Amino acid sequence: MSNANYSGERAPHIGTLPAGPLGTIADVEGVSVGHCTLAEGALQTGVSVIRPHRGDPFADKVPAAASVINGFGKSVGLVQVEELGTLETPIALTNTFGVGAIAQAQIRAAIRANPRIGREWPTVNPLVFECNDGYLNDIQALAVTEQHFNEAFDAASTDVASGAVGAGRGMSCFDLKGGIGNASRVVNAAGRAYTVGALVLANFGRLPMLTIDGTPLGRVLAQRAAGATTVNAANVTHAAAASATADKPEQGSIIMIVATDAPLDARQLKRLSSRAAAGLARTGSVYGHGSGDIALAFSTAYTVPHGADRVTLPPLVADHCMDPLFRACADSVEQAIVDALWSAESVTGRDGHRRVSLRDSAPDLVQLLKTPEQ
Repeated sequence: MSNANYSGERAPHIGTLPAGPLGTIADVEGVSVGHCTLAEGALQTGVSVIRPHRGDPFADKVPAAASVINGFGKSVGLVQVEELGTLETPIALTNTFGVGAIAQAQIRAAIRANPRIGREWPTVNPLVFECNDGYLNDIQALAVTEQHFNEAFDAASTDVASGAVGAGRGMSCFDLKGGIGNASRVVNAAGRAYTVGALVLANFGRLPMLTIDGTPLGRVLAQRAAGATTVNAANVTHAAAASATADKPEQGSIIMIVATDAPLDARQLKRLSSRAAAGLARTGSVYGHGSGDIALAFSTAYTVPHGADRVTLPPLVADHCMDPLFRACADSVEQAIVDALWSAESVTGRDGHRRVSLRDSAPDLVQLLKTPEQ
């Protein structure tokens, strides 16, 4: 289990909006993230947990909304979020076949904190998102358990790791090593400074599509892969070379979690979550048929107490003042995807399958990208 980046060097800064001091989703006050990583032989998987605040999210719910950009996914809990516009558990990320175990773990944790759930009180809505890490991970082993959720939950802090950690351990992105990515942006909206942070679970894309800050890096890598005669740890693998054709269908998924301290209601958060698609598109994705692309946005500006007869909202940002937040969302998601690629280490997993990191694949091309913002 790790809460430290594999790479100490930050990814190139995308766009002109400033990042928060941490450059992660934890720049949004109150948000913390924990990972539990399974990395042994054919088991390359894990769990990541995002806590919207340090309290009990069932007792003090936060406003939220989701946008399903392409629905080839097996997440749990989205129907109630769509209906009620709140979160009442932490957000959990894992592999596709781990969803059931993690949902049960969330339910048990909520019952421990609130023994009246399911009896005098309504049941709890677990919220679990997934991507298929079956290329690197033996997903049929059903290795993810309740214990791994608990470990990730207990590890939650503002020291947020990126790369091949937690749920991102076995993920692939643009035929390279993918995983967890983080970013934040600070903008002025309605006369005040607000932070928008993003965390992604990146497991999508074909290599020739990869675009970083407008540079078609994937095309060059695909051409190299197609002409490669030798393969080693510093080059692309045979698997990547075989799949580096532009006409091969895009498969995989991405989960994009967007947090903000701007006071928005669920309807406005739905609008904000949909702008995650703009950041995703900038990296080269076309939301392919077999890709599950889902974005969820929540606000930490206020909570909704469980069972309250009335809810007092703070003054909300007016809709016509939301453009800076939309821009921050798109930039944060784009940056977080680049961060996932930049921070990941190369990983060998099931049946010798290997995904090479971006930095190992093309160290010369990586140096041509923008100098990271210090």
